[in-house]
Amino acid sequence: MRKTVLGRTGLSISKIGMGCLPLQRCSTDYAVKLLQAAYEGGITFYDTANAYTDSEHKIGLALAPVRSHIVIATKSTATDKEGVLEHIANSLKELRTDYIDLFQFHNVAEVPDPEDPNGAYAGAMAAKEKGYIRHIGVTTHRLQVAKACIASGCFETLQFPFSYLADPAEMEMVKDCGRANMGFIAMKGLSGGLLTNSKACAAFMDQKEFRHVVPIWGIQRQEELAQWLALAEQDTPLDEELSAYIEKDKKELAGSFCRSCGYCMPCTVGIEIRNCARMNMLLRRSPYRPYLTAEWKAKMEKIRDCVDCGLCKSRCPYRLDTPALLREMLADYEAFYAAHSGEV
Repeated sequence: MRKTVLGRTGLSISKIGMGCLPLQRCSTDYAVKLLQAAYEGGITFYDTANAYTDSEHKIGLALAPVRSHIVIATKSTATDKEGVLEHIANSLKELRTDYIDLFQFHNVAEVPDPEDPNGAYAGAMAAKEKGYIRHIGVTTHRLQVAKACIASGCFETLQFPFSYLADPAEMEMVKDCGRANMGFIAMKGLSGGLLTNSKACAAFMDQKEFRHVVPIWGIQRQEELAQWLALAEQDTPLDEELSAYIEKDKKELAGSFCRSCGYCMPCTVGIEIRNCARMNMLLRRSPYRPYLTAEWKAKMEKIRDCVDCGLCKSRCPYRLDTPALLREMLADYEAFYAAHSGEV
């Protein structure tokens, strides 16, 4: 496994990391085996969060015996000192460790204030002074917030959605991170599952200008792990064929689309927004028959119950007009269902 250094943290880690959010969907036994296989395959960087239900617990069960050989990053959504310290204490317990390599403020809507004595940043600094955490980073889905975090100089790493669908402003922000010697952790490298060519995704991340980027691939199956390990063993050049594939994808996925981050939820009337809002992509970029069931038809028809409360729209870090997008998806789904329901 190739190695890289995570910015000015000085942490030497595997060139790819394991995003551990999907572990929530695995049984404990399977998750433990998956994590141990990841370690045996050379992955030494594991990203989780206090909010990912039992993900930290499973990591602790699987990797406590090799704790000194791995780097663990976790996160807290707390916005005050007391809450951050409580989350860190819980993470230490669940991870079965006495220190966290990288603590991150989770999906911030604004830069945590380092001058607030009762704020979240003060909590992280207090934990660092006690040796509970070693480095401080931040995660966000908002470009302007990401740029402000870089400019602040208060964080050693930035985690942000990044794939070959990134726009020019996002690409430049990633380069700014490298120029500031901040570690850049790329989440959503498959853009919420819309990108299906893992080799193209890996080749994009392997470009020289993004060598400071550490992608964390969300892994929940042994087959996925094997795929990413194979790609990580060698450089993956962005050749003419892969470049053409990427350009085709970018044209097809241009414009406003849902990344399935889920920050719009829960919905006031129970619409499953994170999947319903990208139904056109799911129908056309993955096996579509599973979405033509009575269960999924009912989920899509639930969109008619939308009361335009505006909560989903206000929460979206990508500034999507979510209610309008949902109605567009429903119309598209109904047309697709009428054309293909006889195949089910």
